[in-house]
Amino acid sequence: MYKAYIRGVGHYTPEKVLTNYDLEKMVDTSDEWITTRTGIKERRIAADNETSSTMGAEAAKIAVKNAGITAEDIDLIITNTITPDMPFPNTSALIQTIIGAKNAGVFDIEAACTGFIYGLAIANQFIKTGEYKNILLISSETLSRITDWEDRNTCVLFGDGAGAVVVSRSEDDSEIIGTFLGGDGSYKELLYMPGGGSLHPATEESVKNKLHFIKMKGNETFKVAVTKMAESAEIILKKEGISADKIKLVIPHQANMRIMSAVVKRLGLPQEKLYSNIHKYGNTSAATIPIALSEAVQEGKIQKGDMILFVAFGGGFTWGAAVLKF
Repeated sequence: MYKAYIRGVGHYTPEKVLTNYDLEKMVDTSDEWITTRTGIKERRIAADNETSSTMGAEAAKIAVKNAGITAEDIDLIITNTITPDMPFPNTSALIQTIIGAKNAGVFDIEAACTGFIYGLAIANQFIKTGEYKNILLISSETLSRITDWEDRNTCVLFGDGAGAVVVSRSEDDSEIIGTFLGGDGSYKELLYMPGGGSLHPATEESVKNKLHFIKMKGNETFKVAVTKMAESAEIILKKEGISADKIKLVIPHQANMRIMSAVVKRLGLPQEKLYSNIHKYGNTSAATIPIALSEAVQEGKIQKGDMILFVAFGGGFTWGAAVLKF
């Protein structure tokens, strides 16, 4: 049995910035209202020629370079996204072509905002069994394309971006120590996009009724998110026999500053151990954790040997956590 670890990280965010003040001109909202309730000040918006595959490819190139390998060394590409370029081929296949990872298998997963942790759990198992040596795990989202810019309750939340990691066999004490995954489909109508699938295929009527945009009942989602994220963090630490004070940094899904702060508080940790960049990017769904991880590494806030905790919650509902030694 092998051990897996995160060998390289990378991220990409579009150039265009949409601030809260810009949104004040679009819908009935204010910078103060958005900042107070979410912690978001601005978000990035993909250019017309940018997609989940192109942004994912940019993040992937950086992660592969930082891992000290080449694209041809990649055995498998896993992309988690709720905004694929198209229903098929999968986004991983499109990214494979862009970066030249010709020796890799390709598939996508979809677990909404928890997608990165679900993907990390899958990559961890593939490495541990010896099936693969180097796996490229990408989270890329173009949420601006499924956001209703007339809905003030949701349009203030979301942004675009991509993060990527290379998961490889570990030859020292760096490792993905463990993961925990959870979900409950009975909450499906609290956060979802009804149109575009086999239930409501694209028609003139579905477009007219705005079925191809994110729908969310914010208050109900918030309550479940706080509970499940905190529980997930506690479960993984207990499962792996790790005390919370051993955690150097908590990198949660960047959905809401109040949720993130509540999770860290419940673990009994100081707020200084919470890493957040939500003020810059908003909620980029599955991409929030790998983008934050990449920035934390860039900023020198994570060193080799540090214990890191990931925790997330997303539509489905899905939730999960992971603990690793960097």
